[in-house]
Amino acid sequence: MLLPLLAVLAGLALLVWSADRFVDGAAATARHAGMPPLLIGMVVIGFGTSAPEMVVSALAALNGNPDLALGNAYGSNITNIALILGLVAMLSPIQVQSQVLKKELPVLGGVTLLAGALLLDGKLGRLDAAILLGVFAVLMGWSIHQGLRQRGDALSKEVGSELKTHPMPLNRALFWLLLGLVLLVVSSRILVWGAVAIAQQLGVSDLVIGLTVVAVGTSLPELASSLAAVRKGEHDLALGNVIGSNLFNTLAVVGIAAAIRPMSVDMLVLHRDWVLMAVLTVLLFVMGSRQSRINRVEGAVLLACYLGYTGYLVSTMVA
Repeated sequence: MLLPLLAVLAGLALLVWSADRFVDGAAATARHAGMPPLLIGMVVIGFGTSAPEMVVSALAALNGNPDLALGNAYGSNITNIALILGLVAMLSPIQVQSQVLKKELPVLGGVTLLAGALLLDGKLGRLDAAILLGVFAVLMGWSIHQGLRQRGDALSKEVGSELKTHPMPLNRALFWLLLGLVLLVVSSRILVWGAVAIAQQLGVSDLVIGLTVVAVGTSLPELASSLAAVRKGEHDLALGNVIGSNLFNTLAVVGIAAAIRPMSVDMLVLHRDWVLMAVLTVLLFVMGSRQSRINRVEGAVLLACYLGYTGYLVSTMVA
């Protein structure tokens, strides 16, 4: 048990560090390529922070552990909204100003409904994967189109200011981009091996390990970037990280995993994990739209949802 536990801890630490370097390098490289700040915030940073989920889930599927891949994706979505936004809002109420983010919240709700519909037959095959990846491609195109049309958006200003404050030469940006990507793969392999070994020794399912330990670990980049953004008053960047990451997880991460290895899905995933994910998405929409802010009380509600859900999962592990 000691070696798998050390592998999980080391894998998580290296995963978080390499993901941070990867996102910094990717954002700076995109800036040098002339990409608008809004697109960097929505696509590169928002989706880039989901690189750990993508690599971990892809490797889990390749290794024959699709439940770990699915648990990682859905567990990360729950963690992003309930734990990360809940914690951030309790520390500093999140102002929602960007019109782009307000348009993306209903899209996230629609994508969540699509995910639930595909789970109804108890499996995720390659046709389901094609649907998820196709919708993801359409949304990427829509994001690019919106980014090129938007002028003066709050998220655009925040990202532009951040990139100007911390400039990075192109050669250094490319170095961190490539090194971060390589280390993402290495750390993900270590993490997946350790997580599967722990699950086998404890006699719990890969799904539960994915929903708890792995999901929290792969969501640490979103937590770090969101806390840093709110500390600087960049609320739209913090919310954009979560919305972009959840879209990426639901469509691309699950789609890639199902394309690599079609999977049977326990109906408990639909009735328990997907339902909570959908409820949290609706709560986020209501909170963000009602007063254009998520206050401390609402943050406490989100955090309580996460603690209750995680407590229930842990109780099933030890039962």
